[in-house]
Amino acid sequence: MDAKVKTNKLESYTCGHWQAGGGDGELMRHAVTGAPVAVVTSEGLDFGAMLDYGRRSGAALRRLTFHDRALRLKALGKHLAERKETYYALSAATGATRNDSWVDIEGGIATLFAYASKGRRELPNGTFIVDGAPEVVGKGGHFIGQHIAVPLHGVAVHINAFNFPCWGMLEKLSVNLLAGLPAIVKPASQTGYLTQLMFRDMVASKIFPEGTLQLICGGVGDLLDHLDGQDVVTFTGSASTGQRLRSHPAIVRNSVRFTMEADSLNCSILGPDAKPGTAEFDLFVREVAREMTIKAGQRCTAIRRAIAPRETLDAVIEAVGKRLDKVVVGDPAAQGVTMGALASLKQRDEVRSRVVELEATADLVYGSLDDFEVTGANAKDGAFLPPLLLRCADPKANAAVHDIEAFGPVSTVMPYDDTADAIDLAQRGRGSLVGSVFTADKGFARDVALGAAPFHGRLLFVDATCGKESTGHGSPLPMLVHGGPGRAGGGEEMGGVRGVMHYLQRTALQGSPDMLAAITGRFMPGATRHAGEHPFRKYLDELEIGDTVVTGTRTVTLADIEHFADFTGDTFYAHMDEEAAKKNPFFGGRVAHGYLIVSFAAGLFVSPEPGPVLANYGLDNLRFITPVHPGDTLQVTLTCKSKTPRATGDYGEVCWDTTVRNQKDELVAQYDVLTLVARKSTAGAQS
Repeated sequence: MDAKVKTNKLESYTCGHWQAGGGDGELMRHAVTGAPVAVVTSEGLDFGAMLDYGRRSGAALRRLTFHDRALRLKALGKHLAERKETYYALSAATGATRNDSWVDIEGGIATLFAYASKGRRELPNGTFIVDGAPEVVGKGGHFIGQHIAVPLHGVAVHINAFNFPCWGMLEKLSVNLLAGLPAIVKPASQTGYLTQLMFRDMVASKIFPEGTLQLICGGVGDLLDHLDGQDVVTFTGSASTGQRLRSHPAIVRNSVRFTMEADSLNCSILGPDAKPGTAEFDLFVREVAREMTIKAGQRCTAIRRAIAPRETLDAVIEAVGKRLDKVVVGDPAAQGVTMGALASLKQRDEVRSRVVELEATADLVYGSLDDFEVTGANAKDGAFLPPLLLRCADPKANAAVHDIEAFGPVSTVMPYDDTADAIDLAQRGRGSLVGSVFTADKGFARDVALGAAPFHGRLLFVDATCGKESTGHGSPLPMLVHGGPGRAGGGEEMGGVRGVMHYLQRTALQGSPDMLAAITGRFMPGATRHAGEHPFRKYLDELEIGDTVVTGTRTVTLADIEHFADFTGDTFYAHMDEEAAKKNPFFGGRVAHGYLIVSFAAGLFVSPEPGPVLANYGLDNLRFITPVHPGDTLQVTLTCKSKTPRATGDYGEVCWDTTVRNQKDELVAQYDVLTLVARKSTAGAQS
């Protein structure tokens, strides 16, 4: 489809080819003009074959490492970014302004980049994750356990909402693709033409293996009947539809993983300290108005309930009204328009009916359902509504404001009398994706956080300090979880690597240390160590897990301790005052600095000549176990614990298990040394 909207039957991408559905289908119309845009139908598609094709194709994706997949996400992000203007042009048909489309289009592409970065920084350059530390089960250390996480062998089925046709697809694909699971995307029909345009570019790019991505334009037919326990379903949309899908017999019977993100009555709370004239008051007013008008209020995270101190309520209504006075509703292509149309006439009518229901318990204090101006378009042809602000004087007595959601440019202002009252109102949403609190009062913020956190997936606290940098109440971020309890669906998406784990199976391995070391590619406590050539003299491709050096010894003297104290300035009494140190129950006399121990250990195990080790870039899990007194003798055992080749470099990271013991064979210190080590293939170039 080109940038000029026209009526055509949207094709689905199934089993490696594009296929138009049969029958008359459903006509989708331009949100602004009402003109036909596309016909949507999936009649005749073989949904069982699509799942089988995806499962078979998954092997190629699983063979790629996390780093390989991350690099492909980055390449896909660049590919789509180069074509973004075509998406912007078509996005206008959904009623979105340029700013709305930016959130959807470039926000989605940014999520690809975010997961590309996280995949390379936080995941191994392998095909599975070693999850957590090993557990020594047997008394003799010969029987241990280790959790791993491996990709499922199914397909991720994403059933998405109409309001974010691009971001809604990309934020889910970013995670399942990084995890190594193919996907079938089912966009909402109302705006599926924009999803399909972007999807065509994704398929044409051939960045991911064939079969990794499939698309359904239209209904899902009997797709869910063919699901099994290796598949995953994600759903974004209404709670009623989500509950129906969640209870599908195949999903229940096969324990199919199901993640749901449903509409919720998100709240924003103005703190009692945030009086008119304060930065927090102004930020709150701006955010309420902004959340009402971005995407014409069609966001699952939008502020539906604005909760303010009773004595401040009138000032809030007046200030929000002044901001809404500046909003220009109309054709996004027209000069000066700041809020476009809703996604469809059906959606507009739905919002109107919800507002009428709300008016039974709340007063409409700003805007009108029938009397408003539209710029550059015919109000009757397009799905237009103005911003509508309601006031509920008694939110405790009127459950409707906590139950009825008008999914458009609508918000209800309501008062609270004290902190407990504010928390109670926040909880009455029965589970929300996000809540926000605008306050500089840290005590109030803490009370609200602890009281409201069980009912929210995310809580945003805004004061003058972070106001300029805040990404806003309604903006999910790739590194933070998106989802919420109760009414919000009970699911989690994104959240960095947390989201990736949803598409992996965590399995507990049990066996001998050597066996689990061989399976995981990581040295395990009690596994065989291989002494010989100093491992610092080996290139990355020569190093083997378990390669070890046991160093010589060094005795720590009182002069060493005093010199280290003088040299570093660390003259803590435990190092310098014998009498005071004896009174310390942990020491019983003067002791060496912990960092002196680490420094002496490095002096014992480092191979000083130039070689494959390029740099030391840190320590992990450092613990000091036994105090070192003057006269104690130290010895180090350094073992190659794991190695991670860089997908795009001539080196890799090596983690070294490091133990320091004294002359009594007592463990003094334990930690991981992290180094960068060159590949042998680059040795000639370096020399």
